[in-house]
Amino acid sequence: MIEYIPKTDHEEEEMLGVIGVAQFDDLLEIPAGLRLNRPLHLPKPLSQMELKRELTALSEKNILPSLSFLGGGAYDHFIPSTVGHVLSRSEFYTAYTPYQAEMSQGLLQTIYEYQTMLCRLTGMEVANASLYDGASALAEAALMAIRITGRQQILISDTVHPHHRQVVSTYLSGFRSEAIEITSEGGQTNLSVLNQSVGDETAAVLIQYPNFFGQLEEMEEIERIAHSRGALLIMSVDPISLGILKTPGEYGADIAVGEGQGMGNGLNYGGPYVGLFATRRDHIRQMPGRLVGRTTDLSGRPAFCLTLQTREQHIRRERATSNICTNQALNALAAAVYLATVGKEGLKEVATLSLSRAHEAHREILKLPGYSAPFNVPFFKEFVIRTPAPPSHILKEIRKSGLCGGIDLSPYYPALQNALLICCTEKHTTQDVSRLVDALGKFS
Repeated sequence: MIEYIPKTDHEEEEMLGVIGVAQFDDLLEIPAGLRLNRPLHLPKPLSQMELKRELTALSEKNILPSLSFLGGGAYDHFIPSTVGHVLSRSEFYTAYTPYQAEMSQGLLQTIYEYQTMLCRLTGMEVANASLYDGASALAEAALMAIRITGRQQILISDTVHPHHRQVVSTYLSGFRSEAIEITSEGGQTNLSVLNQSVGDETAAVLIQYPNFFGQLEEMEEIERIAHSRGALLIMSVDPISLGILKTPGEYGADIAVGEGQGMGNGLNYGGPYVGLFATRRDHIRQMPGRLVGRTTDLSGRPAFCLTLQTREQHIRRERATSNICTNQALNALAAAVYLATVGKEGLKEVATLSLSRAHEAHREILKLPGYSAPFNVPFFKEFVIRTPAPPSHILKEIRKSGLCGGIDLSPYYPALQNALLICCTEKHTTQDVSRLVDALGKFS
């Protein structure tokens, strides 16, 4: 369709007259007090060549850190070249959630394989085709627990990622449900407070393992407390840690979720990521999102299809388990290719290297005057250090030398002033750790 643009004021007046308004502003329902009554002061238009030159100049002002010890939910793990090779195939890099199943057998099979790998990784019985990210997966798990139990109270430890807790609260705000935070002590969930808080109206207990501080929780006792009152146990896990730690299935969890970014997905400036979601077979009909199943066609050949679809696009909205209408197909494929590439032993090696490097960094930093450990609990690849100077100042200064030294915890946990969250992965070397220690040593 060709758009007609009036060339004169007279033509514009005629057009407005046809639709019964006197002036263009009458078409807008924006109150006068909210309108911008001045020019935008935009710069002059640029040619493509001039624009590229200006954007390049702006980008060169960025300080690009050559070494990062950031964590807190986004991790710089090594990505095998096979991941990019498979994802760059045209049948995959345009992947969207499959609506025409008979036209998407290859894509459906990759999702099926991803689900299978996720079940084996978490020790659970069924997994969905993925959700948007770890935060939304945790929130969906909370809603699922409410549907299963008929209860309205969610208990969530304050050792769960602060952003994830906010997302859970946002999801619950549209229901009659409430999220109650369980305080921590010594970097772990306070079991005494948890035991007193779990009651007949508790639908689920939400725990992160390892938690936001990198610490390992007392999962056996938490499982006992939750299940003794009829509540479900929901574990948000770091999938890389499952190379060496017990699985949610082994801990007796009812639902396992997590952020899958670390498995073959780059940091990508914060997204897109992929939400992991697995549960027990008994709860499969309450599971949100998509599920790919394997069957046979009329000729007896293997075939893949979407199954048990209880989403708002397929049934009455009020009966849907979720309004999740899609899945992170390309990101889930990256996770599947990553797991297929590294294998069981490779994942164990990645986890072990991350563990050992983090403990090496922890040990060396504690040798510096003025630095101390606020917690004395086993940790995985992240740990908390108290600093002799405000972390914001330390991070700003060492960034000048190309180092991202960690996360200042004071904005999230006011009680943890002068505390820094530091993360190590298998990509860090002993030389990298020494560089961080030397930079921190200047503030002793």
